[in-house]
Amino acid sequence: MATRALKAKLNLGCGHNKLPGYVNVDSAPACKPDLVWDLDVTPWPWKTNTITEVVLFHALEHMGETSTGFFKIMQELYRVCDANATIKITVPHPRHDNFIGDPTHVRAITPQLMALFSRANCDLWKSQGASNTPLAHYLNVDFETLRAEVKLDEPYASALTNGQLKPDDAAMMLRERNNVATEFVIDLRVLKN
Repeated sequence: MATRALKAKLNLGCGHNKLPGYVNVDSAPACKPDLVWDLDVTPWPWKTNTITEVVLFHALEHMGETSTGFFKIMQELYRVCDANATIKITVPHPRHDNFIGDPTHVRAITPQLMALFSRANCDLWKSQGASNTPLAHYLNVDFETLRAEVKLDEPYASALTNGQLKPDDAAMMLRERNNVATEFVIDLRVLKN
């Protein structure tokens, strides 16, 4: 197995969207990535603490079909990333046809899911006797959410921008309807001592 020793930035599950200055990785040779690698296969070919940034643009929802497989991916992200590395995740909203209609989407990725990988959140929930699964404790990882943004689909995005839709009404629609939001953008920071 090849290893990468120098500090690097990764564009994981890049498809045809290659980024300059990143190691572009995909399992499909047809995409002509810098490295062909199935990210469900662990361990990954990078040394511990060598990655400064990871981009997962419409990729993470395709990985980790089983809970065990997904947990291994999160552990590998943590292992290969240096302290304070950033992970930039963009995924389809799980209640949008873009998510529902693609049979290669195996997991809904949400800010609530990512919060389970924060040690501070897990510590708080434990102290409160909450029922949230403390995945950061179980998996020995720690990711801090820097940003969790929902991108609205049209016509909702324009209606919110021009004041025709109030934020509270948009929030209610997000809870009750499909196809209001197109995607989540979630940025994480890797916390290590």
